[in-house]
Amino acid sequence: MLFGKYHIVIFREGSSGSRNMRMRGWFCVLVVLVFTAVLACNVWLWREWLQNRHLRSELEAGNRQLEEQRRRLSGISGRIDEISEDLERVRNFDAKLRIMMNMEKDVPETSGPAATSFARTYVPMHRQELAVRKIQEFLSSLQESARLEEVVQQDLLRALREHKDTLASLPTIWPTNGFISSSFGSRSSPFGGGRVQFHKGMDISARSGTPVVATAEGTVQQAGRDGAYGNSVEVNHGSGLVTKYAHMQRFVVEQGQWVRRGQVVGYVGMTGRATGPHLHYEVRLNGVPVNPMRYILD
Repeated sequence: MLFGKYHIVIFREGSSGSRNMRMRGWFCVLVVLVFTAVLACNVWLWREWLQNRHLRSELEAGNRQLEEQRRRLSGISGRIDEISEDLERVRNFDAKLRIMMNMEKDVPETSGPAATSFARTYVPMHRQELAVRKIQEFLSSLQESARLEEVVQQDLLRALREHKDTLASLPTIWPTNGFISSSFGSRSSPFGGGRVQFHKGMDISARSGTPVVATAEGTVQQAGRDGAYGNSVEVNHGSGLVTKYAHMQRFVVEQGQWVRRGQVVGYVGMTGRATGPHLHYEVRLNGVPVNPMRYILD
């Protein structure tokens, strides 16, 4: 009965005419099945579109979160680099003080974090949990280094308290304001000829009349004209340590006078054998010139 023949008559309202349609039952079933299939496909596609939209939103949120984590890791790594640099400066300062106090053999062995940039080493990793673990390991190592450095600093402070007078006699400050135009050691002669000569101190270029100060307390053992050095002053700090200030425009101390650290001893000039206004500054230990930067605490 279902697959029999059907005769459908369609009447139009307000008209006497009609239309006749004849079809078999299987065709009706086919139409219903096609309609049902199309409807089911539309429902399935709608559900897939909604799920895809949800997944896309989650992916965008995840990407934003990942980017935020990367920015945070970058900020943390930058801060770690700054702390590492600060710790390295403290170590260098500590080493310089120990050399000045003849305590360099007492420095304990410390194994600090790697000198390479943490940001370059760990941040580009794709696995964020690995980066976090590396940060934790690095911070633990940094904390251990800081603890060891604290022990070293306490030892150094104790020694400095016991040798306050010695430290006051060490030339630890800059003798004048300016820039280094010639360092300690071998250099080409500033007077031409291509000769290589040994420079016994360092030259600090500055304007004529710039004050020159004693870099440590001591007794003036020479103040006057000294050949190629021009107007110069020598201060004896004891323990074989002497500083010399040369090529000055004039000096304002006299032989035998006691001077304190930071006291003006003269003014920058270009007396003696000089090519321009500057201060020639020497540090001598038992009569032997040594690098002044060994003592200056930046």
